[in-house]
Amino acid sequence: MGADDDGWTESTFMAELFRTHATALRHYLLRLTIGDRERAEDLLQETMLRIWRNLEKFDGTAESLRPLVFTVARRTAIDVNRARKARPTEIGSSGLEEAADDTGFEYVLDAQLVRRALRALSPQHRSVIVEVYFNGRTVLEVAQLQHLPLGTAKSRLYHATRNLRQALADFGYER
Repeated sequence: MGADDDGWTESTFMAELFRTHATALRHYLLRLTIGDRERAEDLLQETMLRIWRNLEKFDGTAESLRPLVFTVARRTAIDVNRARKARPTEIGSSGLEEAADDTGFEYVLDAQLVRRALRALSPQHRSVIVEVYFNGRTVLEVAQLQHLPLGTAKSRLYHATRNLRQALADFGYER
C-alpha cells in the first residue's frame, strides 16, 4: 500500500484500525463464541490478518470501515466454525478428564438465560445494556448514539443493570 496522500502506511493504518475497533470487535466476537475468550482473541487476530492481506480493497478512514470490519469478523467466525466442524475433535487419553469437565454446555445455558432476561427488560433498558456490555460502548457514546443527556444514559444503565440482575434471579440464575 505504501504511504498514501495522508501519509498513512499499511502499518499505521492497521494500528489505527485496531485501536478504533478492537474493543468493540472483541465484545462482538465474545458473543459469537459464547464467552470463549481464547477463541474470540484468535478470531480477532484472524480478522485483522484478513483485512491486512486485502488492505487494497478497503477504502476510507479507520472509523468509516466499522461495518466492513464487523462483516469480515462475522465471516471469519463462520469460516473458522465450519473448518472446525469439518474435522473430528482429537482427544488423547490425557484429555478425557478435561472433556468430561467441559463447561461449554453451561455457557450455552447461561447465554440463553441472559437472552431471556434481556427480553424481560424495557426496550430502553435493553438497548443501553446491549450497547455498553455487548457492543463495548461507553456510557457517553451511548448517550450520543441515542441522543440522550449523559445523566439519563447513566441512570438508564444503573436501572437496567439492577432490573437485569432481578430478572436473572427471577429465572433462577444464581452465581
